[in-house]
Amino acid sequence: MNKLTALLAGLLFGLGLILSGMTDPAKVLGFLDLAGAWDPSLALVMVGAIAAAVVPMALARRRSRAWLGGAMRLPSRRDIDRRLIGGSLVFGVGWGLAGICPGPALTLLPLGYWQGIVFVVAMVVGMVLFRVMESRGRG
Repeated sequence: MNKLTALLAGLLFGLGLILSGMTDPAKVLGFLDLAGAWDPSLALVMVGAIAAAVVPMALARRRSRAWLGGAMRLPSRRDIDRRLIGGSLVFGVGWGLAGICPGPALTLLPLGYWQGIVFVVAMVVGMVLFRVMESRGRG
């Protein structure tokens, strides 16, 4: 049941990304272009996503187990360290250059867009490099 629920949630998330335009790199880059032809429509998508998540997150914080029986695992750290800042910078630069982030990239992958394929390959390489560096104590 957990895998079916995860599949349905992923499909719903992917459909939402497609319908909102978050999988269109040109639309995302238009949103990020504050000095040019700025497209504010994705701000509405983000506000809607935050609004939709407020109540479920508040409920999740009060629970120790998920509705399907698994352990509730929410982030507990609140500090800002150099790893968080560095990761945020890498994410932001990548998003700004490509107009794609991990969720939309995985949505583009089965649709056959070359940009999604390139992004996912680069993302996997980055994850492997992180693991290697982490195992050597450089992370």
